[in-house]
Amino acid sequence: MKKNIGAALALYPAPLIVVGAMAGRKPTWTLVAHAGTVAHSHLMVSLSQAHFINKAILETKRLSVNVVDESWLKEADLMGTTSGAKTDKSGAFTFTLGENGAPLIDKAKISIECEVEQNVEVAKFDNLICKILATYADEAVLNEAGKISYHQFKPVLFEFPTYEYFVTGGKVGDCGRMNR
Repeated sequence: MKKNIGAALALYPAPLIVVGAMAGRKPTWTLVAHAGTVAHSHLMVSLSQAHFINKAILETKRLSVNVVDESWLKEADLMGTTSGAKTDKSGAFTFTLGENGAPLIDKAKISIECEVEQNVEVAKFDNLICKILATYADEAVLNEAGKISYHQFKPVLFEFPTYEYFVTGGKVGDCGRMNR
């Protein structure tokens, strides 16, 4: 028997990312767990409007999505507890500017450079619909076909409301072939 637990957000765990943007000539960063795919060519990043980084993103229309793995989780976690309005976070990571001007975290094995096409404001959140311009992957996480191997790359997942981090596990099946 299922119990009604109210209007709870239950689509977790979700990939943990650090979003980067250029604020003038310096990068700034924030930790994000509200992100997802909205089309094969687009993703959505949802940020509380109180975040310092929002202004930089909305001005430049560029951002990076840096997928967190365990190797740099501690540094990523700090980006969620430090305000860019109070602390200069530009030195938090070594970075490289992507081909489209967004800062990419060098430690991130997967970084996605995006252009904001639309902002949908909901309940004091900026929900940025972003076109994927380029995806950068460390060769160590690519398979023979040049695709990301999640057997090699283990992104950290965030679970809400417990505020716990997890890593991905093993394969449990093949999509579209479970009933053959």
